[in-house]
Amino acid sequence: MNQPLSAAFTHSLAQPSYRIALVSASWHPDIVSHATEAAISELAQLAPGSEVAQFEVPGAFEIPLHTKRLADSGRFDAIIAFGLVVNGGIYRHEFVTTAVIEGLMRVQLDSDVPVFSAVLTPRDFHEHDEHQAFFRSHFVKKGREVAQACLATLHSLARLPVAIAA
Repeated sequence: MNQPLSAAFTHSLAQPSYRIALVSASWHPDIVSHATEAAISELAQLAPGSEVAQFEVPGAFEIPLHTKRLADSGRFDAIIAFGLVVNGGIYRHEFVTTAVIEGLMRVQLDSDVPVFSAVLTPRDFHEHDEHQAFFRSHFVKKGREVAQACLATLHSLARLPVAIAA
């Protein structure tokens, strides 16, 4: 996800439209919203006409269940999750992060709906202006990257042969 899409590939992605759900944790909305807004902007630019639905959940731990319900609804081609899990000094963040990422992967594999994560866990986060400014900027970058990865994956999956049930 660190490399921008090539101009030719980006152009080919602009044709289809998709139904994409965005699920955002409400903790640290001043930072997480930057990723969500950047993803919406990138999706609008690369896949105009796509439908983007936004959902907010209390925290990152709630993201996998909401993602599962959205995937099971059959209404979405892909789902992108957004959140910021910080180290509060009691190591709970490691358990939350692991549960969220494993939950998202399980939803993706069980539902066959691609699920993407912009749920980030910085090693060191402090609630001072310098860190908040850095992470706001970083989340803009990650929002764009996850939108690009989402569209590239949808494009790639559309080109795969459909499996024939025996």
